[in-house]
Amino acid sequence: MTYNETIEYLYNTAPMFQKIGSNAYKEGMENSFLIDAHLNHPHTKYKTIHVGGTNGKGSTSHLLASILQEAGYKVGLYTSPHLLDFRERIKINGEMIAKEFVVDFIAQYQDFFESIQPSFFELTTGMAFAYFAEQKVDVAIIEVGLGGRLDYTNVITPVLSIITNISFDHTNLLGNTLTAIAKEKAGIIKQGAPVVIGEAEDEVEAFFKDFKDFKVLKIFAKEQNPITTSKLLPSGYWEFDTPEYPRLIGELGGFAQEKNAATVLCALEILKKDFSIPPKAVYKGFRCVIENTGLLGRWQIIQQNPKIVLDTGHNAGGIAYIVRQLQSESYEKLHIIFGMVNEKDISSVLQLLPKEAIYYFTQANIPRALNARLLAEQAAQFGLKGEIYHSVGESFWAAKQNTTKKDFIFVGGSTFVVADALAVIKKNE
Repeated sequence: MTYNETIEYLYNTAPMFQKIGSNAYKEGMENSFLIDAHLNHPHTKYKTIHVGGTNGKGSTSHLLASILQEAGYKVGLYTSPHLLDFRERIKINGEMIAKEFVVDFIAQYQDFFESIQPSFFELTTGMAFAYFAEQKVDVAIIEVGLGGRLDYTNVITPVLSIITNISFDHTNLLGNTLTAIAKEKAGIIKQGAPVVIGEAEDEVEAFFKDFKDFKVLKIFAKEQNPITTSKLLPSGYWEFDTPEYPRLIGELGGFAQEKNAATVLCALEILKKDFSIPPKAVYKGFRCVIENTGLLGRWQIIQQNPKIVLDTGHNAGGIAYIVRQLQSESYEKLHIIFGMVNEKDISSVLQLLPKEAIYYFTQANIPRALNARLLAEQAAQFGLKGEIYHSVGESFWAAKQNTTKKDFIFVGGSTFVVADALAVIKKNE
């Protein structure tokens, strides 16, 4: 098979959560252990850092990868979902996995995979672990796919686990209380591996403080936050001050990045026991994370006049930060291109959105997308008004035609809406 044929085979053969949602979710880790054994446990050949949580996993993973790369290490990075290219999921020092490896991996193990019928995520996680082993990375940063306890990535024994935060998402699979969700996320905590807990509400903090399954060092970023002052610069970057890193410039400009930065800085103090991380690596890693890793869709500013921003925040926890940031912006009119996927708590998101905005209700080009008309009908119950568009491309061009240079366009509500918008923008460049 060619590369394109291989990707089509992957999409059409293995159930893909990105496209069909919970029907692609396989509870239990039987396949995970079978694949891991068949590949001869590739993740044991390098150090790993495990990153779980509801929001902030991607930003935290990319920041750590950028810093360790600047420190001179060969760094594997496994994240999901992808936005434009399947190979975004598997990178080494910012370079996407080689197409040849994808083709050869599927060709070599196709019969085995067809015999056990893994999910798309199980298959691609095995691919990532094998690629990192073949390429002899020093360390791999592994983002949890969903939950933690039963996630394929949980076969690893990391030098550090990170749980960024706990919020409501995938409640049909993980539980409908914060404590229940925290219990699933806590499944990545391993005996002897310290854990950093990022943002944590009172009940979640209490859960982790009482967590006694393993005797591990628990660092709460909320309590041990090294950031003394922070401010958002006119450039859109953050400036953080810490005793060790005064005037630390963070390239990721979303409001949520203040919490992510605190989590990363706490993690670095633990990682310094296993890695040599000079201050210059921290400074450059924060300042050049997009260049180093190719991260997309985190308060991503596409243009000015009118200002266009994309963000992948897609649940109440993420949208709350976005709404706060929109309120801090200056504009004459706010235009919001918005779409969601099924299986989300849509009402909890819609009730947070600003009423004083012009909405472009849309849907991404995936089966999981919530019908734009249904979204508009539900939004109307919260006083949100706008037109209906059946593709992100239609809504994007409509918004551009309706704006003046002093307006603001925000695109979000779903990772896949952002992905479609980026595809439209790339095609038009």
